Amino acid sequence: EMKVERVSYSVMTPSAARGMLEAIFWKPEFHWQVREIAVLKPVRHFSILRNEVKSKATVSTAQSWEISGGGYFADDDRAQRHTLALRDVAYIIRADIALAPHAQNEGTAKYRDQFRRRVARGQCHHTPYLGCREFAASFGSASEDDKPIDLTDDLGLMLFDMDYAPDKSGRGEPRFFHARLESGVLQVQRYLYECAGEG
Repeated sequence: EMKVERVSYSVMTPSAARGMLEAIFWKPEFHWQVREIAVLKPVRHFSILRNEVKSKATVSTAQSWEISGGGYFADDDRAQRHTLALRDVAYIIRADIALAPHAQNEGTAKYRDQFRRRVARGQCHHTPYLGCREFAASFGSASEDDKPIDLTDDLGLMLFDMDYAPDKSGRGEPRFFHARLESGVLQVQRYLYECAGEG
C-alpha cells in the first residue's frame, strides 16, 4: 500500500493472525479462518530506520561470479528504509478450523485439541513473527484477566489476505476489507472467506 516505506496497521491483520496460528500448528487437512482479533494493549507505534539491500541473492548470480569473477558489495546496493511499527502488542485470536474436502469425515475436535496442547507446551513449527521476521512473537493460552481495550474506531481499508494465482507462480492480488474496532475487537466477517472460496 505504502509502496516504499513500511507502515503497520493499527491492529494485526487477519492474514497475520492466520500466519501466527499456522506457525504453531498446520496440517494439509484444514486451514484457519480467523473470526476475531481482540486488542489487549493500547495501540502504540515506534519508528526505526534500517539499512537494507535492494536486490535479492540468487544462486545463478553467485554461480556466474564463480565463473567470470566479481562479487557482491553491500555498500553499492544499500538503501535506508523507514518503518513505522507497532510496539508492545498483545492479542487474543479467535479462529475456526475449516476442514479440507478430503478430511470432512474427521471432525475438528482432534485438531483443536492438538493445537491447544502445542500452545500449552510452547511448541511451534517455526517461530511466529509479526510483519518482519525480526519481530518475533511469543504465544500462550488466554487467561480470564485478558480483556480487550475500550476502543471503538474505524480502521479503514485493511488487508484481508492475498489471492494467489492458480499457476503456482507465487504472484498474488491483495484483497482488502473495511475494518472496524468495536470495544477493542476486530470482527472478521464470514463472507470474506466465502468470497475466497474457503466456505
